[in-house]
Amino acid sequence: MKLTARSLGPLCVVDVAERRIDAAIAIAFKDAMRDLSDGSSGDVVLNLAQVDFIDSSGLGAIVAAMKHLGPNRRLRLVALGPAVEKVFRLTRMDSVFAIHATLDAALADHGG
Repeated sequence: MKLTARSLGPLCVVDVAERRIDAAIAIAFKDAMRDLSDGSSGDVVLNLAQVDFIDSSGLGAIVAAMKHLGPNRRLRLVALGPAVEKVFRLTRMDSVFAIHATLDAALADHGG
């Protein structure tokens, strides 16, 4: 599982360096997200630019990461490819997450 985190103003940006978030890596993804997000206190931006495929297990892992942040922090998603965006739209998870086309758009929405 290849995730890297960096601070960008008040946000913790997590870059996913995987092509797939599926059943094979969902647990490792969830654990890595927990470890990375515990090191910050602000909102978390999940950069999915390199992800081409997500299945229900991957979606569940992203939802678990969001729930782990608690009620005072948000998980924002950026740079969803067409196939990944379709999964979020079909499952109506696009109404649960703040989804932005770019990192700059997420920063602007956050006020930073």
